[in-house]
Amino acid sequence: MQLYGRTWTRRELEARAGRLEQIGGIRRVALTEGLEGGVEQIQVRTGAGLTYYVTPQRCLDISLAEFAGVPFSWQGPNGDVHPAYYDPRGLEWLRTAAGGLLMTCGLTQVGVPCRDGDQELGLHGRAHHLPARHVVAEGRWQGDEYEMRIAGIVEEAIIFGEHLRLTREIRSWLGQNRIVIHDVVENLSFAPVPHMILYHFNLGFPLMSEDTRMHFPSRRVQPRYPSVPLEGYDRFQAPTPGYQERVYYHEELITQDGKATVRVENPNFPLPDGTRSLTLAVTFDTRTLPRLVEWKMPGCETYVLGVEPGNCYPDGRVAERERGTLVMLQPGEKVAYDVELVLTLG
Repeated sequence: MQLYGRTWTRRELEARAGRLEQIGGIRRVALTEGLEGGVEQIQVRTGAGLTYYVTPQRCLDISLAEFAGVPFSWQGPNGDVHPAYYDPRGLEWLRTAAGGLLMTCGLTQVGVPCRDGDQELGLHGRAHHLPARHVVAEGRWQGDEYEMRIAGIVEEAIIFGEHLRLTREIRSWLGQNRIVIHDVVENLSFAPVPHMILYHFNLGFPLMSEDTRMHFPSRRVQPRYPSVPLEGYDRFQAPTPGYQERVYYHEELITQDGKATVRVENPNFPLPDGTRSLTLAVTFDTRTLPRLVEWKMPGCETYVLGVEPGNCYPDGRVAERERGTLVMLQPGEKVAYDVELVLTLG
């Protein structure tokens, strides 16, 4: 593997450290105070600068993410609240959403609250607050490469209604600043079920600053509301009091082998030894994630860019149904989703 500027074998590294965790690896930690009490997290360190925390109680979503000890995710004011405090009504999702690098929205509802038939659907659905089971957190050698893998199962079910199972796998490798997410969603019920999913990646300070530029793989950009100006969608700014969120839909995506990539670059990312150019690339498979949403929110405290690939737009299930784009999973049907994040120093 490549590490510390040279190539190493497994035995060469083992000869230099009493435990591999001296260099990188996986460990479980527990939060104990306030609304975070009882929350477990799984820390992943790649030894190349990337560290991130996965939360099993929250759909195996990713909370804080750092590069060389410097954060690049946005953390919400709620903290990593235990999902027992979750209220699914209306906009109450906002009281317990954690922020972090990834919040999963879905699995049957994404976006604004709405009423679909006899169902009251709250903001962004239940997935972000659903705990995983059969959670695996392991590190394993494969030749001279060391892989770190977290996996588990999350289910959204109701008697007389939907029963969807999400099987999630998150992988990283020692010596690499890379996260690979592979999800499979299966309809375990015996009737067609609405299925909406959106990967809500939250990028924050100091990756996001006045110097940051965003490169989207879109030939066409459409503001969610006509009153929102198109100008500036690809630039960020200083924290702005009273800023009203702007949402853009990126369409006609440019792909390679069916995959599209968003790049967010800060040419002056602060590191312990000075500033360097840092780029985060988010790559996703458009064959199952054909939509791309940008949430631009450089407000005070809520200083965040949302990069959001999905199979729908965040307008709620009713709007998705009315426009004829609501995905319905047939009984026993499965769909796979693949997303990759890569950090690169310039």
